[in-house]
Amino acid sequence: QTRLSSYYEWMDMAERVALESEIIRKCLSRSELQCSFLEYRGFKVIYRRYASLFFIVGTKADIDVRKKLGNSSSSNSNGNSSSGMRKMGDNQSPENYENELGLLEFIHTLVETMDRWAGSICELDIMYQLEHVHFLLDEMVMNGYVTETNKSNVLRLIDLIDRESKKNEGMFR
Repeated sequence: QTRLSSYYEWMDMAERVALESEIIRKCLSRSELQCSFLEYRGFKVIYRRYASLFFIVGTKADIDVRKKLGNSSSSNSNGNSSSGMRKMGDNQSPENYENELGLLEFIHTLVETMDRWAGSICELDIMYQLEHVHFLLDEMVMNGYVTETNKSNVLRLIDLIDRESKKNEGMFR
């Protein structure tokens, strides 16, 4: 069951639930000997298991990258235009150039940051402190792009929020 999800592109709620359950089933059915990367319905799916928790990242081809590749086309000797992107037919999707190992390392950094914050991260930490976990994730990822990987920088901001909230608790006594 999904405990935390964050989308950076709009998707209908019914479609989200169906996509999540299908991807989770795929990840659970794979053995530990299989690779942690798979492609499913136009998404690159990167996952890693830590104890009983699965951390899953899905990515699609970036529209901005597609535009840049489409604009940087050149002519070859036949006079035909060629670019770094394959031509899309009715059922083909653009190439996804996302680095799978980079995202796997991001998952590891996220888990290490959560471990430093909560001791040893578990499902209950995510469930009962969901707002903090969302904030932690939002500090590391903005608009679908990884922006901060320094654990100390992320945890410093969460510590600041905790200290300020404790100050405000005393005000209402």
